[in-house]
Amino acid sequence: MKQGLMIDMDGVIYAGEKLIRGADRFVARMLKEKIDFIFLSNNSSRSRREAVEKLENVGVKGITEDHIYTSAMATAAFLKDEFPGCSAYVLGEGGLLKSLEHAGIRLVDRQPDFVILGEGHQFDLKMVHKAVDMIIAGARFIATNRDPSPRREGWNNLGIAATAAMIEEGSGRDAFVIGKPSPVMMRCASAYMGFSPEQNTVLGDTMETDIKAGIYMGYKTILVLSGIADKDQLNHYGYKPSLVVDAVKDIRFPLDWWK
Repeated sequence: MKQGLMIDMDGVIYAGEKLIRGADRFVARMLKEKIDFIFLSNNSSRSRREAVEKLENVGVKGITEDHIYTSAMATAAFLKDEFPGCSAYVLGEGGLLKSLEHAGIRLVDRQPDFVILGEGHQFDLKMVHKAVDMIIAGARFIATNRDPSPRREGWNNLGIAATAAMIEEGSGRDAFVIGKPSPVMMRCASAYMGFSPEQNTVLGDTMETDIKAGIYMGYKTILVLSGIADKDQLNHYGYKPSLVVDAVKDIRFPLDWWK
């Protein structure tokens, strides 16, 4: 039976603008051994081309757009399946707008079926106020993810969790979240790969998103300690990864559950 990997990028392959040691060789090995994999990103603003360019810039070669799956793509797939031909007012940029348009979602400025929230620098408080009014008037509210803000000096963008909380408070309506750890994103990504749950392994650096997403779906999971996760805190969670390694360079193929 074929097996595949769903891999987070930040904290797994690179940290900011720097390659995590051995990650380039890890990707090269997967390509050489023809292992099926995708990079699974909660970032909805970056297009697939931009994601590939980011990987190339840190030294990861051989990746194509087909290797990238984002929360923007999952949001578009969900709406296309469940609400074909619907309209949306979008607080977001780039990859999200392209994915929605490609799925036949009509982007409008008034009376939308949905308000969709993604990352972005281009929307302001006036647009947020407008989104709140639309939701109060009956529009459904979707967030592409609920990632937190960086909470560190020099940050350049609020996490969607902050903006979503503002809209939820103003409208009295909770967002339906598509990205990790939501099962919606994981099902869409699995369908994109053409795999069933027992064929998937999630590889990431956060217990709250990557590992929890895999647990929700019954996937095997690998936690790397090269990003956010703290090994000393793992026993604080009510769930655990199938495997814990310091970094992707320490992963050996085939994985034990592939044999």
